[in-house]
Amino acid sequence: MQGTHSFDLAVIGASFAGVACARAAAARGASVVVLDRKGDAGKKLHTTGIIVRDAVEEYAGFRDLPSHLVRRIDAVRLYAPNLRSLRLTSPGYYFLATDTPQLMRHLAGQAQREGVTLRMNTWFSGARRASGRIELDCGIDVRYVVGADGPRSRVAEAFGLDRNLHFLFGIEHELAGATLPEEDALHCFIDKSLAPGYIGWALQGVGCVQVGLARRHPGGTDIAAFAGKLRNVLPIGDGPPSAVRAGLIPCGGTLSRVAVPGVLLVGDAAGLVSPVTAGGIHTAVRHGDAAGTAIADYLRGRGEEPAQWFPATYPRFRVKRFLRWGYDRFQADWIFNMMLTSWPMRRAAETIYFHRRKT
Repeated sequence: MQGTHSFDLAVIGASFAGVACARAAAARGASVVVLDRKGDAGKKLHTTGIIVRDAVEEYAGFRDLPSHLVRRIDAVRLYAPNLRSLRLTSPGYYFLATDTPQLMRHLAGQAQREGVTLRMNTWFSGARRASGRIELDCGIDVRYVVGADGPRSRVAEAFGLDRNLHFLFGIEHELAGATLPEEDALHCFIDKSLAPGYIGWALQGVGCVQVGLARRHPGGTDIAAFAGKLRNVLPIGDGPPSAVRAGLIPCGGTLSRVAVPGVLLVGDAAGLVSPVTAGGIHTAVRHGDAAGTAIADYLRGRGEEPAQWFPATYPRFRVKRFLRWGYDRFQADWIFNMMLTSWPMRRAAETIYFHRRKT
């Protein structure tokens, strides 16, 4: 019989991917512990928390979310560097802005109700193999380890797996009490001087306006200058932010070596982030959930070792990596200023934001 510090599976990181993986494995009968150095699942987040429709429809954990945690967004307003803009919609398509800290606490609670043990304020500093199990330096031993611990994964380092090398750096301010005139739109701004390699954005979030900027890393991010530009078209005010979050976003695509027997990377740790849009929540919950099921089945003798086959299910992002390469090298403000309202630009933007989904 397992002791109180022994589990079938340890998930390192109470992230979207980690919580989805843990919940799925526990639902299949595995004993699961989630370890995270944070005090609770809603602290020190690095994501805007925008969920695409595809993820809402696909992942059970996103269905029937409490209304106070989300706001529906039905459109994208895309701005050229000269601030000319274009409104984009796709019938039936939407995004959800979220109160991300409370959403993460909600998802962690779902996992706990499935029997997952959460151990917050617990660092993963290393591990060793012994007698067919993996002993973590924090005093827990398990049969399997999942690294869901972000773009600079310590699990990847400990087990000799690939690590992300290419990043965007993003920063976002929350402005409590502010209101945008077009509340149903995600406002996206192209400007090579402020956001080389990516974009700036503003949206009416849950109880606040979220204003963010991301660019190729390394390089400084001048969100104050971006906010100054925004005030030409959006009444965001000039008060201090009520909250700030920032961090690295992998943009190099899925890593090649993400598993060894008994260990698997998911989410940002595996590079499962779109190189073009930097969206990672959908792939995080999709593959986190599937990984949890596969690992639980393997540990119960109902399937093969996931390290041998599961990484082949990860997206390779071949086209998006090519688009990332091109955008990094050929982004030019004059192109967007001149062509924003053209049919090719509209079609390309609809493909990127709405995934060609039409209903």
